[in-house]
Amino acid sequence: MNSDQMEGKWKQMKGSLKTRWGKLTDDDLTVIEGQKDQLVGKIQERYGVAKDEAQKQVDEWNRAGASDAETDADLHGNRKAS
Repeated sequence: MNSDQMEGKWKQMKGSLKTRWGKLTDDDLTVIEGQKDQLVGKIQERYGVAKDEAQKQVDEWNRAGASDAETDADLHGNRKAS
């Protein structure tokens, strides 16, 4: 997911972020506002992890979200033909 997609789906993603990274506050989410680099920075700050580790966590979370969306599309017959 690129930055534009992330910003566009921000409201949908807030709940998932709070579930995955419970130490993020509502104020953090307001500051992040769909910006991947801000999310990585806040994860570093709240969890005391290195930038590379925070980036890895965000990338894994993004991939899991993309896989869930594809699974939902398959279940509902909404997947686009390749």
